[in-house]
Amino acid sequence: MNRRRLLLGAVGLAACPLCAGFASQTARAAEGHGSWSYEHGHGPAAWGQLDPAYAACSAGTQQSPIDLRDAVTADLPPAAIAWRPIGLSEIVHNGHTIQVNTSGGGGMQLDGAGYDLLQFHFHHMSEHTMDGRQFPLEVHFVHKASDGQGLAVVGVFFEEGAANPVLAPIWAAMPMRKGEAAGSGTIDPAGLLPASRAAFRYAGSLTTPPCSEVVAWTVMKQPVTASAEQIGRFAKLFPNNFRPVQPLNRRFLLSTD
Repeated sequence: MNRRRLLLGAVGLAACPLCAGFASQTARAAEGHGSWSYEHGHGPAAWGQLDPAYAACSAGTQQSPIDLRDAVTADLPPAAIAWRPIGLSEIVHNGHTIQVNTSGGGGMQLDGAGYDLLQFHFHHMSEHTMDGRQFPLEVHFVHKASDGQGLAVVGVFFEEGAANPVLAPIWAAMPMRKGEAAGSGTIDPAGLLPASRAAFRYAGSLTTPPCSEVVAWTVMKQPVTASAEQIGRFAKLFPNNFRPVQPLNRRFLLSTD
């Protein structure tokens, strides 16, 4: 059994790839069926009851995000990230976050499997925590497996510090209301990665409905910086768009250098 199957075997990717059922659930969410939010009666605690397609949000045993602590040291190669600069032609305010679509943005290799970068988006506050610490922002780079067998997501924390030059053109163009906009110029998504490739690895889920347990997570240990103004601007738009941490249950949390 290779490392990828060892890490993800319990998730059952073969039984739940990016298939027609998953696409149907996503379409239902986009159409407003089982409308969800981060607030009150339609918030994370209620997601599993809003629509049968969202049952994993409450019944799943391998849910994300989690608190990153007490990891097992593993001798695994780092994710081989090979992203390419992209034009800012699709910056989407989808009602839940700001998402940058990345057609032609490259991909990565993870444990011998290839993944294509689809989009990246942001959360305030961070969804994952590290030893209980929550960061002011987290970005998720979402990849689809080349063979259709699930997703791989790379998470990066932001801490307050120097302004981030990659965020600047995104923030300048992002819609203030639900809709789509185009920015100017190009950005290199790799500019949002820390210098160190040390990371946490675990098998988990989407952090939004339908909460499908099809994700190989890589969360970088070292944060990058964003200025107080950059953090504040996103926080004003999305005061709370994070899902609380979920139980690890019987999963392994791996630590790589």
